[in-house]
Parts: sequence; structure tokens; C-alpha cells
Amino acid sequence: MRSTSLLCLLVALPALTAGSASGTRTAAGRQAVQPETRRTTVALQGDAFSINGQPTLKGIVWRGHRLEGLLPNSRMVQGVFDDLNPDTRSRWAYPDTKTWDPARNTREFVAAMAEWRRHGLLAVTLNLQGGSPEGYSKGQPWHNSAFAEDGSLLPEYIERTKSILDEADRLGMAVILGLFYFGQDERLRDEAAVLRAVDQTVGWVLDDGYRNVLIEINNECNINYEHPILQPDRVHVAITRAKQITRGGRRLLVSTSYGGNTLPGPAVAAAADYILLHGNGVTSPDRVAEMVRLTRQLPTYTPKPILFNEDDHYDFDRPWNNFVAAISEHASWGFFDFRRQGEGVDEGYQSVPVVWGISSARKRGFFGLLREMTGG
Repeated sequence: MRSTSLLCLLVALPALTAGSASGTRTAAGRQAVQPETRRTTVALQGDAFSINGQPTLKGIVWRGHRLEGLLPNSRMVQGVFDDLNPDTRSRWAYPDTKTWDPARNTREFVAAMAEWRRHGLLAVTLNLQGGSPEGYSKGQPWHNSAFAEDGSLLPEYIERTKSILDEADRLGMAVILGLFYFGQDERLRDEAAVLRAVDQTVGWVLDDGYRNVLIEINNECNINYEHPILQPDRVHVAITRAKQITRGGRRLLVSTSYGGNTLPGPAVAAAADYILLHGNGVTSPDRVAEMVRLTRQLPTYTPKPILFNEDDHYDFDRPWNNFVAAISEHASWGFFDFRRQGEGVDEGYQSVPVVWGISSARKRGFFGLLREMTGG
């Protein structure tokens, strides 16, 4: 019988000064928000997600598939993107202004969130070091990181992140907040800096009272990270450290992800509060379903949600696709869309500059199927 105990999900930016959650000031000198002022609490009920004490998508069945407890999501990691390298910053110029504007990017992200929610989207994935603004990249000369080299937080990134977290809280949505991205983790000088970044980020989220945030330590831990603490053999140490940070007995839910078509290692499967899978490279929906089944068979797996938060396969007009395959095994699924060569600016949620509206056929395909499934 599935346990109904609630494990509260709170993501907090680390406390930068000593004090309780109700009295702490943040890096920007701002008084921390009282937790009771927040509207949205995401938690776990066994292998299911809940929002404000109720299972997500409660009672909804679509084509025989039970959706209750799932967290449909989309990879929107560039919501707080900036490029601190003056030699590459011009690459991301908006067509209309011929310049890059990080404040505009976040402002337009926030403006689009209510429409995503009306279509049934319950979570977005952000990352404080973004993702490739080209979709996939061999090299990353740009500098997109919310952390200084010593792991301390950059206030301008955190303020942009807060505006998204605040709107998600208002809309009843979760945010999967990633900290590190390969190709950018080397911006931090050593392991001590990485751990400081973990401590400060989790502390900040908790101190500001957010209850709708899940932590993803890093995106695809098995792909080209410089720091061993972010690699598969030791990333569970970072997960455990983040889980041990508390404010008033509250902590955050924490996990990490692996590259496409890869199951989590035994230590991660044991330590993570929820399991993240990626469908990149998985062209057969049958394999998506198999990945979920195999994850549940891992020796160190205990009942907890399984969630795809990155998959660049679509076919939303077909009855059997990666999205449907995931929910058929009662796993959540996440849309990853980037701009292909020769496509216009309306395409892709990861390619910068981003048009955050539902502005292309692929975006409409995903959100249309999501709305059909959930009722919006």
C-alpha cells in the first residue's frame, strides 16, 4: 500500500547570514519572505507528486492511462540566461533590437507562464547555468552562470530567478531548478566552490520560503563535467548534502539527471528523492516505457516518482510517441525543444533568443496534446 506521508518540497537560496528563515537577509540584502506567505507547496505521496496536499491531476484518466500524481513539464532552462562573455554576447541579439537583453528574456518568460498553465503544464525546468543556447554544442565559449568562481551567487541572476519562482508560486506550478550544466561548471574554480554554490542556492530558496521548487543538482551528470563531485561516481554526495540543508525542519527534494537513454546509478537511485530520466537518443517509444520499468527494478530503487525532464522526440499527432509511452508506465514527461538549422526565431525553447509563447507547430503539438490529456 502506497504511503501517504507528505515530504515537503522546498527549494531555497542559501542563507548567507546566520538566522532563521523568518529573519534572514539574502545576498542582495533583502529580507527573506515568510514561508507562510507562499501559495504553492509541492510534495511527494509515495511515487506521486502532490500540490497543496492533493495529488496532481487528481482522478484524470486519458485513454486508459492514469495521470494522477504526474508532473507534466517542459525544459525552459534559458529563463534566466545571460552571457557574461563580451566576445559572444552579440550572438543572442533580438532581431528587432539587434541587442541581447536578459531582463527582457525573463520578463517575456514570466508573461508566457499563465498560458502554459492553462494548457495543463505543471512544471518548468530552469538551470542556473542554462543549457546550450544552440540546442547542442561541442564548445561553449559563452559564459552563462549564476555563480562567481568561488561559488557565491550573482544577485542579478537570483533576482531574475525569483521573478519566475514567484509567478510559478502564484500559478500553482513547480520549478525544477538545476544548478550546474556541463561546459559551464568549470566557471567554478574547485570543489569547495561547487559545494558553496549548492549550500547557497538551497539556503536561498528555503530562506525565501519557496515550497514549489525541486532541485536538480546538475543536468546529465555523466556528460563532460570537470568537477568530480558532479560526475556519476560522486554526485550522490552533492545530493545528500543538499538534502541535509534545512530551515525549521523543512528541506528540498533533490535529484540529478543522466544523459539520454541512461538509467541512474545505484547510489543516485538510492539518494535521490525523485528519479530524472532523459529521452534524448531514444527514437522508439517502446524504449521509453522500458526505461521506466527497468528503473523500478533497480536494486536500490524505492517507490518515488520517475520523471523525464528532457526529451527531443515529438510525433504528438501519433497515438504512440515518447510522451504517451512515459505516461503509460505512470512516469511524467518533459518537452525539450530547440531551434534546428535554418528555422526561424519562433522555434525552440532552448535556443536564444527565445520566443516564449506557443509560437510554432512543435510547441502547439506538445501543448495541444497536453491540454487534451489534462483538460487544461
